Amino acid sequence: MRSRSANRSGIVIRRRVTPAGDIIVTLLTPQGKVKAIARGGVRGALSSRLNLFHHVGVQLYQTPQADLATVQQAVLEGALPRLAEPERYAFAHLMAELADALFQEGEFSEQAFDLFAGALRGVSHQPDPEWVALVMSYKLLGLAGFVLQTSRCARCGAPDPAHPDPLGGQLLCGDCSSLPTYPPASLDFLRNVVRRSVRVSMEHPVPEDERPALWRALERFVTVQVGGVQSWRQLVPQAAPAQPGSVPLGG
Repeated sequence: MRSRSANRSGIVIRRRVTPAGDIIVTLLTPQGKVKAIARGGVRGALSSRLNLFHHVGVQLYQTPQADLATVQQAVLEGALPRLAEPERYAFAHLMAELADALFQEGEFSEQAFDLFAGALRGVSHQPDPEWVALVMSYKLLGLAGFVLQTSRCARCGAPDPAHPDPLGGQLLCGDCSSLPTYPPASLDFLRNVVRRSVRVSMEHPVPEDERPALWRALERFVTVQVGGVQSWRQLVPQAAPAQPGSVPLGG
């Protein structure tokens, strides 16, 4: 931050209250990820404004000696109350954790901000929040440069793999995997989700009984390629471990 004061508009993707009553927040903004502290914020008006998933405009103050910028003011610009519903909150929280792991502080990415904001709106408003979260997780990964190898086996390089990779979350050929092939709808999703538009993917959802395998693949892929995303099983109950051996938000 070149000047000591700066104004930013972003979405709260992480929030932590310290024993001293300060609130440490991480915002995803069109200019990148920003981490800041609201000193004594838990006892004032900032507490309700700096909630998880809120879209806020903040005034930040940074001194050369401080590791974190200080939140001096915060204005609520948008909120999605339905994200507090249990069946939606888990997926919104997963989106926030993933965005926090993928995008770095100071890294400019207006496209990442827009995609994440759209993901939260979809989880809030769509009747199938699980499918929104699954599609948008792979879209966020693709934007960050993490794309499944789908044209060749991730282990031996054989063409047209169609079997799950229980360790790396990618695709394996029949010789490298002891698991059955993915069903056609799941395989089509894995091969095309990054290049397809969100609209097209939303219009062709994978059946619900096939989604646990896709969540397991996503968990494995993120853990190996990115790391840093925790609590998969608590956030998304469908993402069980693999078998042994095997208001407008963001504009």
